[in-house]
Amino acid sequence: MISLRARLIRYFAKRSFAHVTPAMEIGVARQMFEDAATRFKKPRSVALRQTVIAGVDCDWLIPAGCEAAPVLYFLHGGAYVMGSSRTHRRFIAHLARAASVRALLPNYRLAPEHPYPQGIEDASKVYRELLSMGEVPSRICIGGDSAGGGLTMATLLTLRDEGVALPAAAILLSPWLDLSASGESMHSRANFDPLFRPHHMPDVADFYCGRHELRDPRISPVFANLDGLPQTLIQVGDHEILLSDSTRIAENFRAAGVPVTLDVWPDMWHVFQFFVGFMPEATRAVNILGGFVRSSLRVPAPR
Repeated sequence: MISLRARLIRYFAKRSFAHVTPAMEIGVARQMFEDAATRFKKPRSVALRQTVIAGVDCDWLIPAGCEAAPVLYFLHGGAYVMGSSRTHRRFIAHLARAASVRALLPNYRLAPEHPYPQGIEDASKVYRELLSMGEVPSRICIGGDSAGGGLTMATLLTLRDEGVALPAAAILLSPWLDLSASGESMHSRANFDPLFRPHHMPDVADFYCGRHELRDPRISPVFANLDGLPQTLIQVGDHEILLSDSTRIAENFRAAGVPVTLDVWPDMWHVFQFFVGFMPEATRAVNILGGFVRSSLRVPAPR
């Protein structure tokens, strides 16, 4: 049984998302997300440093005592059309603290003004610049939530194909990995998902993809060859229409011989980890993510 706080948050999230549809003006949807996500502040023990890397505005989030720690390179979600380092500061500050690492959040370009593949180009060039700045792949974990999870996979595929040394690990939180919406959970979880409706997904995908083939592996990584990718932890809720994206990519990782952990949370919804600190399920999930990042990057556990 889920916690009372989870039940309350689910109820209010469902009511809030009932007004968000693909027909809504993009600027209005973006501002709604910004206003809601920035209402609560990050932990004071995590410092914010704003910078520009490879021409992309970025935020560093650095927990106390972690100035020289390894890096979590995190790509925010938002259906490729919204979200920013600001919407994810609080969430990723908690995750950085749980993992005892520095976190870097790039403000990659968003659709529809900057459709596929421009977000991938930004995410890839920031990573390459990190290496040029002296960061070592074995001390980097890449990750993302929702569309940021899809962008994480697309970035890894791009870097692998370019022969760039890959990060040591990846984390995917409720990743959107099949923009063709062919997964069975689009139907089997439709009545459980408090946030999304299957009939909205093609319109949202169109903002990002335009006329590109939806089964292009860099658009829908469930159709990609995953050989050579790093060990990966996937967290997903059992009550989301994107569940199949996670289960199928986990199967594909195993088929490619890539170590993968699929962590499915009963009765949870899309990126429930966002409510870390407010909801016990989210806090436990973030602690699991932090432990995986620490283990992968060989960071000592906090005292």
